[in-house]
Amino acid sequence: MIQVNLDVCMAKKHISAGTLAAKVDITPANLSILKNNKARAIRFSTLEALCRELDCQPGDILEYIPEKEEENDE
Repeated sequence: MIQVNLDVCMAKKHISAGTLAAKVDITPANLSILKNNKARAIRFSTLEALCRELDCQPGDILEYIPEKEEENDE
């Protein structure tokens, strides 16, 4: 699964959700969906804007976490 670590990046930069949403030109609701790991997709333009504003790399925001074998068998 892909884990979104946007909240961690935001905390490191001391930036609020409302401020970041305005800077990357997305709605606070859509930012919340991303932040809470509920998003099913992200546009590269949005990812680029997040990286620009948070001064980070895509890998700082997105993390691949392998699912356990037993979870796949169920």
